[in-house]
Amino acid sequence: MEQPKITSKEVASRAGVSRSAVSRVFTPGASASPATVKKVRKAAAELGYRPNVLARAMASGRSRIIGLVVAYLENQFYPDVLEKLSNTLQDYGYHVLVLMASQAAGNIDKVVDEILDYQVDGIVMASVAMSSDISKRCQAAGVPVVLFNRSQNVNGISAVTSDNVAGGRKVAEFLLAGGHQRIGYIAGWEGASTQRDREAGFRAALAAAGRDLFARTVGDFSTETARTAARAMFDTSAAHRPDAVFVANDHMALIAMDVIRYELGLRVPQDVSVVGYDDVPASAWPAYDLTTVRQRANLMVEETVDALLTLIEAPDAVTAKHVSIDGPLIIRSSARIPEGWTA
Repeated sequence: MEQPKITSKEVASRAGVSRSAVSRVFTPGASASPATVKKVRKAAAELGYRPNVLARAMASGRSRIIGLVVAYLENQFYPDVLEKLSNTLQDYGYHVLVLMASQAAGNIDKVVDEILDYQVDGIVMASVAMSSDISKRCQAAGVPVVLFNRSQNVNGISAVTSDNVAGGRKVAEFLLAGGHQRIGYIAGWEGASTQRDREAGFRAALAAAGRDLFARTVGDFSTETARTAARAMFDTSAAHRPDAVFVANDHMALIAMDVIRYELGLRVPQDVSVVGYDDVPASAWPAYDLTTVRQRANLMVEETVDALLTLIEAPDAVTAKHVSIDGPLIIRSSARIPEGWTA
């Protein structure tokens, strides 16, 4: 036989406090004395009471749920970021609803439609873009959106990214200073602003030095495609392969290093210098020791949460903002180190 649900009235009676005190204890952001919190939580545990979060959300008009949309988790950067975003939002009393999306036509809009049905208070989109139509629907529903590690020209949508143009430029300057003559590039998914901006900065710095790319392939931010791209670039004679390569993210750079060393028998960095982008944990492993541009994940998360919560609290008083965070070049042993530069 189903047991009747314990009510806040019973908890209040057991704890010797008012029902409003019980409500405050279980409402994120509400104030209650430590003594009251202790008594209420003790009584709730003894009775097996659980507050009805959905009912409270319907009554207050706020779900305290943030929708988090992510396209893929192969790249170690994104699981790390999701953990940081989730923990930070939970510290502010929000629950996190994670939905996976792909870049397939219409898929992202379908996922955002679904997430809006949960009456979320805000949406963070990590590694995905959105159409102008779905952004209008979010705005009409009063749901603020912040793009994480993507940028696009959509009115009313905030975005937090690394300074990808500057990062690409730093890589080119580093490889040029190292005396490399044949510099290649393995691109990511070409629909991503991160890919476009990193390549733009990289090419601009090469052009400023009177140079152009020696070779270019597309890895698509995908494991198998990156492996194929690395083979296509390096499975050739010494005169026809790059002596350095910038890879659009670390995930692909690690794969490229494995192809270069273990499939083709070349040495890193003696035969080929390899530079990535992100500074994921595996980049610092001795097996790779990858030179890379660091995305400052903690600061990016901090700016993302600040932008989102500010929009939630003052939707009519705050305008969308775009934040671009500079990231340092982390010099390790996967690339020739120019004279005067230090690891």
